[in-house]
Amino acid sequence: MTPSTHALVRPRLCNVDTSATPVARGATCLNVVKHPSLVSAAERRALLRQQPATVWLTGLSGAGKSTLAYAVERRLHAQGQLGFVLDGDNIRHHLSSDLGFSPSDRHENIRRVAEVAALMNDAGLIVFTALISPRQEDREQARSIIGEARFIEVHVSTALAVCEARDPKGLYEKARTGAIPHFTGVSAPYETPPFPALSIDTDICSLEQSAQKLMDFLAGRCALVS
Repeated sequence: MTPSTHALVRPRLCNVDTSATPVARGATCLNVVKHPSLVSAAERRALLRQQPATVWLTGLSGAGKSTLAYAVERRLHAQGQLGFVLDGDNIRHHLSSDLGFSPSDRHENIRRVAEVAALMNDAGLIVFTALISPRQEDREQARSIIGEARFIEVHVSTALAVCEARDPKGLYEKARTGAIPHFTGVSAPYETPPFPALSIDTDICSLEQSAQKLMDFLAGRCALVS
């Protein structure tokens, strides 16, 4: 991916007081103070009738992550609840348009998505992230940002052969010819989650079955009230 020129960001300028008390991770300068909301997490839960969470869908390209995420988002909406999908391709058109697919760029992309998901969780939403996120280390970083209580790792475990046969975007064909470097499953490894909260194989389960399996899981985890 070629970085877009409009995505270049000038560094922020701030007066740094090295004697100040350090602030929370991620602050760009020391004299930054968080402002608490006047709406509590409990009030948001009561309003939305749900517990916020991030469903981190990980798996190979073509496994069915985005299709599943959008199907469950639609189901939540139909019963009057709020979900939102952070799709990997969509993110790379905007928030991460300046990043490629090297290990360091993937790491930064996942950090950004996790920070956005955490903010959306704070707003009370159920977030679905549909990213390959091939490295266990990066997924654990996302877990630490979002928080153990809200992070739900779901392995969309569709086999490589099935994903490559599907090849909905023609990416595997390009990767096999070397046109796409660092392509997970072909020229870059995928580290299978050792202990996902849920595993769904979209070759074995239909979309309807896969969506229902995830909805059933969320009904208990997110205290959904239909």
